[in-house]
Amino acid sequence: MDLPSYRIGKTVFGSSASIEAAYERFRVQPIDETRLAEDRSSPFPAKRQTLLGDAPVAGIGTFKGSEKQTLTFAPPNKPGWWIRRMDLPEQLDTAVDVANLWTSAQNLVLRSGSEHNYLRMVEHIIALKVGLGVDDVLLKVNSGDPPLFEQSSLPLIKAMEHAKIVETDEDATYVTVKEPVAFGGGRGDFLLFLPAENGERNLRIDCGISWNTVIGNQRILFDVTPETFRYAALARTNATRRQYILAKTIGKLFAATRNWGYNDRNILIHGKRKFYTEPRFPVGDKFLEPVWHRATLDLMAAIALIGGSSRFVGTVVSYRAGHTLDCDAIRALRRNDLLTSVA
Repeated sequence: MDLPSYRIGKTVFGSSASIEAAYERFRVQPIDETRLAEDRSSPFPAKRQTLLGDAPVAGIGTFKGSEKQTLTFAPPNKPGWWIRRMDLPEQLDTAVDVANLWTSAQNLVLRSGSEHNYLRMVEHIIALKVGLGVDDVLLKVNSGDPPLFEQSSLPLIKAMEHAKIVETDEDATYVTVKEPVAFGGGRGDFLLFLPAENGERNLRIDCGISWNTVIGNQRILFDVTPETFRYAALARTNATRRQYILAKTIGKLFAATRNWGYNDRNILIHGKRKFYTEPRFPVGDKFLEPVWHRATLDLMAAIALIGGSSRFVGTVVSYRAGHTLDCDAIRALRRNDLLTSVA
């Protein structure tokens, strides 16, 4: 297929010249895998979706690898996604919303009320809001440390399906951007948000990455559907071999990595010329696990933070971006009143 072309639109933050230069590099980068729907109607029911019952899922802690952690998906008593710390009954539920984002430096941490009322590494959980089109969910946890899995986020999907996804009587609502907008970072990275047109009710993502390791340049173009998301859910977090070794040695001295639950099975470890763990998603001579993880379990998690009870539709283009640029862009969409309802 011909490579798509996008209108950069208004620069909300960052350098317009840098965004344009980075866009030219992205524009000519070949697409390694395409998964587009036949039309751009919504892949989800016209009614809001929630869960019928509770479903727990357990695994080693992401940050306390020696301890087992449990997350329970449940139906909420109000619209939206909420986090409830069962070990802090005096605290209110935390809304999954960019207003409650504590940090995006290494992973996304949501917090409200007390400084103890937080949940770390939420991105691999809240991405399900966008990927499965489930509008209303309560996440019950017993600590701020979520479980970690060798199959990445697939066990979370299975747990939510076990709780049974059901339609409510309420119509789903949709938001998009009012006009094409661009956000630039400081290392040749950018995000474009383009409005839904002609009554479209889906989310299309064009995502490119560029690593100076064996990962190299990767790009995928896809429509967000339950099938695409389930396919991508096996994509693990990646780390360079140097990062992994440092975390398992000197990292023992620091709280952020002291009890890191990552091992050579639940993350993709890579170096300059080779992978040190078995990579997934082979396409041609590449393994597209890093770009699928980036597009679905990172970028779509940030989109989930737009908040409110509406589904975001339109097109998002991402090149070399990461958590911080994602979340700064979502915050700027809200702060600058750049979102509008889709009639």
